[in-house]
Amino acid sequence: MKILVTGSNGLLGQKLVHKLKADEAVELIATARGHNRLQDHTGYTYASLDITQEQEVKKVLAEYAPEVVINTAAMTNVDACESDKEGCDKLNIDAVRFLVQACQANNIHLVHLSTDFIFDGENGPYKEENEAKPLSYYGESKLKGEQIIRESDISFAILRTVLVYGVAEAMSRSNIVLWAKGALEKEQKINVVDDQFRSPTLAEDLADGCILAAKQKAQGIYNISGKDFMSIIELVWAVADFWDLDKSLISAVSSNTLSQPAKRPPKTGFIIAKAQKELGYQPHSFKEGLALVDKQLRVQ
Repeated sequence: MKILVTGSNGLLGQKLVHKLKADEAVELIATARGHNRLQDHTGYTYASLDITQEQEVKKVLAEYAPEVVINTAAMTNVDACESDKEGCDKLNIDAVRFLVQACQANNIHLVHLSTDFIFDGENGPYKEENEAKPLSYYGESKLKGEQIIRESDISFAILRTVLVYGVAEAMSRSNIVLWAKGALEKEQKINVVDDQFRSPTLAEDLADGCILAAKQKAQGIYNISGKDFMSIIELVWAVADFWDLDKSLISAVSSNTLSQPAKRPPKTGFIIAKAQKELGYQPHSFKEGLALVDKQLRVQ
């Protein structure tokens, strides 16, 4: 099976490259904007692709003719989306339209990543069929991307996920686990919200979910997240406990004390029974995920 991954320089993209290039049943094309940031260039083909450029999308997908595209590229900085709506639209809406058109033209199955931020967080954890009511421009943009795919007649799976964490090479963005660990190791005092609840997702688990959906050419919407549900402060306490760091440095604050441009949904998290039953998705526990992160950090 020939699989093309967009956003291969990102956290999820890198995990997909590492897993898929080791799979003898897969011919992998990794794509991202600019040069390949991964050190190991063996076992796959790399092509530069800016998915906000319609002609590039047409050309690359026609040239490589993959059976499946896994679209991990997106603008995911929630506050940046609020302040740069045009940039957000280009990556999260326009680019999705270009991918859908190219998938239609070349009979390609699309696996597309979406988010818990399409929900208002009043009734989490959520099932796939719950009504979407985004609070932020980021959430709106991701919902519009979903709608473009759902209203098309291509073969697709939309995978929604929550609060992804993990370790990768040359990361352009951190994530909550690495941020909390780094701050506490430096003995910095940190304020952490106690009124937001999530299902933190290990990047390897999300990559596995993408691969299961790609190989089965799964149809429809799936929740792909971790299986543990906790508040953000409980997550940070767990990080402190795992690495034996000083929990007294952590202060609980409420969301309304933070002057963030974008509103966050208070209580999301996902019910993942559908993905477990239909795809065979089996995520790690949060503690197991931290152990894997620890192991990877030791060999970096």
